[in-house]
Amino acid sequence: MRSDGSALNPRRWWRSAGFAWTGVRHAYRSQANFRIEVWAGAAALALAAALRVPLAPVALACALVLALELVNTAVEAVVDLTSPDPHPLARVAKDAAAGAVLVAAAGALVVGLVTLAPPLWRWVTGTG
Repeated sequence: MRSDGSALNPRRWWRSAGFAWTGVRHAYRSQANFRIEVWAGAAALALAAALRVPLAPVALACALVLALELVNTAVEAVVDLTSPDPHPLARVAKDAAAGAVLVAAAGALVVGLVTLAPPLWRWVTGTG
């Protein structure tokens, strides 16, 4: 595929960003887990803002989960395209991609607990 100019070209950047947003929209429309993760992330960020805790770790954890869910969706699509019939290696690829999302989600849960639970507990118990 031929490049259509410098990576710093704004027109090229916007075109590439448009393709990327098309992928995000497709995942949101077609993947229930992605929708759940988007809204769970939004809730976690809103809670972090309300509790006035640092947003960066929560935002980074949310971004990691969503990014890996997009990669998982891409892996599943490519595997289905190239191996429409069941194959042990196709299963490995799909399971490993899903496992990456699971590991990231577990990490995000830990970040959420460490970051949000103490101030939330103080707010609930009135000891803050």
